[in-house]
Amino acid sequence: MTDTNVANNSLLQAIDIYKEYSNGERTLPVLQRINLSVEKGEIVVIVGASGAGKSTLLHILGILDTPTSGAVVYKGINLNTLSAKKQAEMRNRIFGFVFQSYHLLPDFTALENVRLPGFIGGGFPKRKAENKDYTNRAVSLLERVGLGDRLTHKPSQLSGGERQRVAIVRALVNNPELLLCDEPTGNLDTKTGHEIRELIWDLNKTSNQTVVIVTHDEEIAKHAGRVVRIVDGCILE
Repeated sequence: MTDTNVANNSLLQAIDIYKEYSNGERTLPVLQRINLSVEKGEIVVIVGASGAGKSTLLHILGILDTPTSGAVVYKGINLNTLSAKKQAEMRNRIFGFVFQSYHLLPDFTALENVRLPGFIGGGFPKRKAENKDYTNRAVSLLERVGLGDRLTHKPSQLSGGERQRVAIVRALVNNPELLLCDEPTGNLDTKTGHEIRELIWDLNKTSNQTVVIVTHDEEIAKHAGRVVRIVDGCILE
């Protein structure tokens, strides 16, 4: 059954989301009438088989992709009606993204990779990358996740778990409202994946960080406050 109980006071809402791709005369439906609410301070884990549409949904929630129809609403603001420039600003300010493949720049140190969102948002209000407080926050976050002695290390000098910790800190450095994670333990061994999961849950507990995770890892789902299952592009209760 599709979840249609979308709360009006939610931090983020997906309302009647449809997504389809066209290939010549053929149309491929990916998401069908998705309704989902995310409340402040909760961890929502979206699970489903490969190809079920969960990553597409995460990208739509973070306005990295556009739905065919429907709306993504943040605190009453329809993000899909904003200009591309305003969407980029909102994306930089509201969301922190963590991906399976880390997406760290190989020639940048851990600290430089973490400071990167500040450079990207340098033209936006209150987003000055050279601000001393911003650098101090980046260092403090890296120290918090046990990487205080890795600030000047490049990705090739870090383990998979350390790279993912850098990616998580980079996602958090702009103090986002929502942390969106796409298979954050997918490239990690069981022990390291467990450590990353504990880190995310600790951030939620100590900082009230709102988190949305898409994964096929049932271990993550076991510890979630709420699990949303997607089957063939539809949410099941």
